[in-house]
Amino acid sequence: MSRPPPPARSHARSNGDPQDNPARTLFLYGLVVFLSSAVVMILEITAARLIAPYVGVSIYSWTAIIGVILAGLSLGNWLGGVWVDAGAGDREAGLALAAAGVATFGVVLMLTLVAPAVQSRPMGLMTASSFLALGLFFVPAACLGLVAPMLTTLALRRDPRAGHVVGRMHALAAVGSIVGTFAAGFFLVQYFGTRAVIVASGAGLLALSFPLLRGSKKAAAAMTLMAVVVFGAGLARHGMATPCDDESQYYCIRIVDFAGAAEPGDTRTLILDHLVHGISHGPDGSLLFAPYAHLMDELVREHLGRDAGSARYFFAGGGSYSQPRAVLTAFPAARVVVAELDPRVTRAAREHLFLADAGLTVLHTDARLALASAAPDSYEVVVGDVFHDVALPYHLTTTQYAALVRSRLTEDGIYVLNVVDVFPDPRLVKSIVKTLAKHFGQVDVWLESIPDAETRVTYVISASNGPPPPLQLESAHGLARTWFRVTEPLLNTGTPLTSLPELTDDFVPVERLVSKLLLGASGN
Repeated sequence: MSRPPPPARSHARSNGDPQDNPARTLFLYGLVVFLSSAVVMILEITAARLIAPYVGVSIYSWTAIIGVILAGLSLGNWLGGVWVDAGAGDREAGLALAAAGVATFGVVLMLTLVAPAVQSRPMGLMTASSFLALGLFFVPAACLGLVAPMLTTLALRRDPRAGHVVGRMHALAAVGSIVGTFAAGFFLVQYFGTRAVIVASGAGLLALSFPLLRGSKKAAAAMTLMAVVVFGAGLARHGMATPCDDESQYYCIRIVDFAGAAEPGDTRTLILDHLVHGISHGPDGSLLFAPYAHLMDELVREHLGRDAGSARYFFAGGGSYSQPRAVLTAFPAARVVVAELDPRVTRAAREHLFLADAGLTVLHTDARLALASAAPDSYEVVVGDVFHDVALPYHLTTTQYAALVRSRLTEDGIYVLNVVDVFPDPRLVKSIVKTLAKHFGQVDVWLESIPDAETRVTYVISASNGPPPPLQLESAHGLARTWFRVTEPLLNTGTPLTSLPELTDDFVPVERLVSKLLLGASGN
């Protein structure tokens, strides 16, 4: 006679009696998965803004953040599955959630340790971004990754409908991620700032762990104390002190005194994220400190002659507004339109960089959209001074955009733009020249001086249908400077022009073309 099989052992564990109200327990599990998934995306979006003052915002920084968080989640998912199969229950899931809260508080502390270490070493933007993302967000992501597989498995032990449970949990995680993405990107960061969002996320995760730790008051108290200690250490190291004077949805905005640059009067610099975006002198609005900005102004004056005083200007990008201000100071009769995406940048220029609105029209929209809405032949001058980190925004480099610029210029108009690239083989500059040559009869590249070794340089490109400009241009206004037209030697050195792409809306590999900047220390 065979023995009857032993009674099935229940794998359900919790800190109370999970069977007393299965529906309420399943609701709690779903809520935790929903909210913890939202926090993952809040941290991911906030991470880009948090590290921007140190490495900017580029495809490399976003790649590092997304990759690190996915790696942390993957490790956490695996360990969470192993842990729950080993007998973990509600209490252990609560500990994982609380640990995620503590680790999120720790981001503020770790920033004070990792960021200085990264800045003190000669790293490329890709390497620096990876180290920052790894040091700040891998542990919180790994702890958060524990939660979903643990609670999904525990839910399956309370509800035998495996398809229903797994599908519901995946759906809640996805919807939570969507809510977290929109909340962080459209609301939280721009209204509360990155550090406040991170601290609130840590506090929310800690609070969310308490229902799962309801039978373990000592564990809940211990995790709360740990969070307080970690956050206190971050405060002691000034981790909550933002380097930004203002933080918009686009930039960390800083105004820095540029003492001694010119006398008399104040001179101030605008820094967006980690790069200088312009220098403004209070008493003399026509004074252009940056050689590339001065050169663009001189090229316009050289090209238009006396007509520059009554010309219509379109500036793609405002930044410190030093160039539009210089035009209006020198030529009160000029008409100047500026497309600046970030209204907080414009506000900073008005409040701190001596910008007056007389004769100025500001459009807070994308430059390409603003130019597309203008009529043909609307401008004698189009100036491109827009940067997304060290690279130009893709859609402002393509042949379609060049055709748009050409159509909005008068027949004798001029397009000038500045491009950051390496010397002596600036592949992005060459591709832009190749692209512009499809629409303009005369395209040239300019430098203030010829470097002795490979280095990062700001080039100026001019495009028109006029005669060739002089090989050497002397400044007629402002600081005494000389610039050189380097088009021919530049295009005949290094990578052949024929092997470089014409940039189109479908194919515009800006990061690949400036990879030396992003991979080497010169771009940081």
